[in-house]
Amino acid sequence: MPDAALRELLAAADIAAADLAQITGADPVLPTPYRVGTAGAAALAALGTAVVRFGELRGLPPQRVAVDLRAAALSLRSARYMRINGELLPPVWDPLSDFYPVRDGWIRTHCNFPNHRDAALKVLQAPPDRRQAQEKASVWTGEALEDAIHAAGGCAGFVRTAADWARHAQAEAVAAQPLIEITRIGDAPPERPRAAKRPLAGIRVLDLTRVLAGPTCAKSLAEHGADVLKISAEHLHDMGLVEMDTGIGKLSARLDLRTAEGAYLLQTLVKQADVFSQSYRPGALAARGFSPEALAALRPGIVCVSLSAWGESGPWRARRGFDSIVQSVSGMAHASGDASAPKLMPVSAIDYVSGYLMAFGATVALARRAREGGSWLVRVALARVGRWIVERGTVPFSGVAADIPAAELAKYCAEMDSPLGRITYLRPVLQLSHTPAHWDRPPVPLGTHRAEWPPREL
Repeated sequence: MPDAALRELLAAADIAAADLAQITGADPVLPTPYRVGTAGAAALAALGTAVVRFGELRGLPPQRVAVDLRAAALSLRSARYMRINGELLPPVWDPLSDFYPVRDGWIRTHCNFPNHRDAALKVLQAPPDRRQAQEKASVWTGEALEDAIHAAGGCAGFVRTAADWARHAQAEAVAAQPLIEITRIGDAPPERPRAAKRPLAGIRVLDLTRVLAGPTCAKSLAEHGADVLKISAEHLHDMGLVEMDTGIGKLSARLDLRTAEGAYLLQTLVKQADVFSQSYRPGALAARGFSPEALAALRPGIVCVSLSAWGESGPWRARRGFDSIVQSVSGMAHASGDASAPKLMPVSAIDYVSGYLMAFGATVALARRAREGGSWLVRVALARVGRWIVERGTVPFSGVAADIPAAELAKYCAEMDSPLGRITYLRPVLQLSHTPAHWDRPPVPLGTHRAEWPPREL
């Protein structure tokens, strides 16, 4: 199963699969019917293959790629295993983010951002109290409440069966989209990478993403030597533990793109960047002058990586969406639950796999830039990745433990010093035979660094 999934990914990027990466292990690893280990391992193996091929363009030797499927499954909830000075960080889920009964089933709310929580409570006309919010939700029909919360600027998902979702117009649009879209969007001369000690050394990545999927893309590039500069802003919500987990390997600066100064500084950074990764809703950054076409004009040869919730077509193309909402509307939460209630998977598989596929697409585009030139656009959508995970099939999971034994977990973890203390984290899953994956920088509080590039070190 993992090998078939890997071949599918490599074929989508026109990469020959003659020397297939080695994937060991099998699902189930954690209690879910979905083959999340298979999906994660295949996505990581595809990324590893692309990284090795790019390294060969700069004089590195061919390498063997290996992935432990059990480690890949754990990586789909890596924030759960982050420790600071041996202590767990507080959870980031807002208590109002949950499944609520409605007249015709269930709805899932996303209240982890203050503005999304406020929008849901405004529609429900409820105080920030779960019991009262549940009472207010119970008089609504699911689709009506889903639409009302979205119209108010929030995010929610009516829990559908897989069959119901298949008949939805957005599901049809998602099914017609490619899993990974890699498109040339402009002309530029080839940029042959210079010789380096690591495959992505000296590659500069601007990370304008939030939460899990997008930040995981940049984190994955950093583990092979890329210089990643995360751009956040004072007015954007700090996700705490999640920022620590996805911030490893990165520099972190703040810019306010609502100001002329912030926009100018970002333009300055773009002119020296190789990859620009963003996860705002379609059109949001374009409205501020940072569309893929504008970026390609500003920096010919740039690789733009764009993550959306629902893709570039369909009635929901401009809607907000998150892993939990995609699970809810697409039938995954229904299949994961039972007669008493729907349930989310025990991992954020859609988020993390999307991040791995974004990094895979970015690396493929960098190699194409090296060989043929051009500016490139890579697109990935959470809903399409969710569909791909479902397509891996299901597996019986009765009796599977909620987590792996502590002794086994320890072998997948490593430690490093950070400004916040000694951190314990999941080490990179990808195993490369010549250039072992690792992060050079610890996670730091948002905005720690200046908005400038470090010197290129090859």
